[in-house]
Amino acid sequence: MSRGFASSYRIWLVAALVGVSFVGIGARLMQLHVFDRDRLLAYVTKARRDIIVENARRGDILDARGNILATSKSQIVLGVDPQTLRPQDEAKWPQLAELIGMPESELRRIFTTKTRSPNVSAPAAGREDAGPSLFDFSLTDDTPKSETEQDVIADETPDERGERPIRWAKLSDHVDESTYEKITALGIKGVYGPRVYRRVYPQNELASHVIGYVNKEGTPAAGIEYYADFYLRGQNGWRESERDGKRHELAQFRTREVSPVDGFQVVLSIDSAVQHMVEEELSAIAEKYQPQKATIIVSDARSGFILAMGNYPSFNLTEYSKADMASMKNIAVTDVLEPGSTFKIVAIAAAIDQAKVTPQTKFDCSLDSIEYRGRPRNLPKEAHRFEHPLSVREIASHSSNKGAAQLAMLLGEQKFYDYAKAFGFGQLTGFPVGGEVKGTLTPPEKWDGLTITRMPMGHSVDGTPLQIHSAMAAIASGGEWLRPQVIREIRDAGGEVVFRYDRIAERTVMKPETARTMAEMLKWVVVKGEGTAPEAAIPGFEVAGKTGTTQKLIGGQYSTRHHTASFVGFFPASNPAVVISVIVDDADARCRNGVAYGNAVAAPSFKRIGEQLVQYLDIKPSVVAPRPALLAMEGGRR
Repeated sequence: MSRGFASSYRIWLVAALVGVSFVGIGARLMQLHVFDRDRLLAYVTKARRDIIVENARRGDILDARGNILATSKSQIVLGVDPQTLRPQDEAKWPQLAELIGMPESELRRIFTTKTRSPNVSAPAAGREDAGPSLFDFSLTDDTPKSETEQDVIADETPDERGERPIRWAKLSDHVDESTYEKITALGIKGVYGPRVYRRVYPQNELASHVIGYVNKEGTPAAGIEYYADFYLRGQNGWRESERDGKRHELAQFRTREVSPVDGFQVVLSIDSAVQHMVEEELSAIAEKYQPQKATIIVSDARSGFILAMGNYPSFNLTEYSKADMASMKNIAVTDVLEPGSTFKIVAIAAAIDQAKVTPQTKFDCSLDSIEYRGRPRNLPKEAHRFEHPLSVREIASHSSNKGAAQLAMLLGEQKFYDYAKAFGFGQLTGFPVGGEVKGTLTPPEKWDGLTITRMPMGHSVDGTPLQIHSAMAAIASGGEWLRPQVIREIRDAGGEVVFRYDRIAERTVMKPETARTMAEMLKWVVVKGEGTAPEAAIPGFEVAGKTGTTQKLIGGQYSTRHHTASFVGFFPASNPAVVISVIVDDADARCRNGVAYGNAVAAPSFKRIGEQLVQYLDIKPSVVAPRPALLAMEGGRR
């Protein structure tokens, strides 16, 4: 009869084996959980945890009528995980290659390259060497890169041959949504891609200096794109999750998730139609005169908001990387010039506002010098000699240098300087884009003996085209200096207005009645036989304005062959709707007699733009006072 129990020897042997096993397991657990804990946790964390960025859509930039000036286009950065490709999908590869416009041979090369050489050490795009991995494709460049420029994501742990398995290789970085739907329908396992947003400028060159651009790194570089980036950029979302051994996301292990918040819309006061008129005129000026540069600005006379701001040279926002730095400058606010005769409005308006003169007060403009503060001062030369005394109105319409100097002398240095500053010279306008400079307005204590006679004619002072424009706009507004603004509204992603910008009157430059008197006098500038710029007259409308023909300072001397031509004005004069400035630099070489006069170069452009605005903005003519009215007050002469 067999025994029912094992022998003691066998029992002890089994017990010993079980004991050794437990000791081994215990030792292994001790090693894993105590001695190698930190190293292994770091490996597991690096291998499995994932922070996945979900890109926010950058907000649109719109013009005053809702037309899109800048927008973000959704695209897919398409790639493949070669480790997960299935043999049964190989028949679909030619269709995929055709959809993305890639040679089939190149696609097969990417699909069959499953490891990365150990001598290629660049980390994957957005990956970190420690901690959670970060996949952020929001800054992917449109230009194809080589493998060493991070088109490939590979495991950081090499295999037995020292090579790292490729987990993602880029196929295309600009697949549109409709194409991606067709690719998804093919059902090729391992082919996928994140959604990104690329900045698009549908109008190309239009208002490029105002809009600015977002560079290939995704950084706003200029213009409204830079200034309003806080509103436009939105907030990227993200989710923290885990991946399995094949690096597929395990959605059930998501621990935190934040949805992206799309950027706000920025609505400008720029009107694309008016901007187009301006840029067409700048192209015509460039073709005809080949100037060094030119600027045209159009603003709403009542509010100060900019309707158009154009410069020559310009650049295409879509191809910003091909533009040179000179063409990318917003010279309306970055470059300065001596304003010349357009600055005479300062002395004339100040003298009238201070009740020193009336439009009928006359001055001898044939004098070569005049006594001021106990000693004679030489008066500037005139383009024409006046044999009879000129009224203040005629000093404006005939652009008399000697007359403007005498008006400034009546005011005195400090008062004249105060008015020049009130008109906006020597200080920033506050225009939000373009790298604005403040120009030069020297205080009276630093003037020499000739400054009081030269500054009134627009020498010994300089300003930007926008400052010159804003000075004339102070008359058109009724005597207030209005801040030139270009942003009208901020809207959320759904189109609801969250903030609206209103008219801002920074200061009062002159009394309203002074502004009306100035507007009345400046109408004579465009009257044939009475003023310097009949070329700016718009039939049926009262136009008020001022010409400028400024000798450029070259090598410390005023040149007789290099000038800046300008015309700055508004209409209708008695009820202003728009202010227009046309400033053309160094167009002399293509002008008759080699001199670019404001009436010949700039005034015709003012007229052409004005005539178009009459139709587009439906500007109504105001009642025109009969010409004899003012002449009668001057004694019936002429």
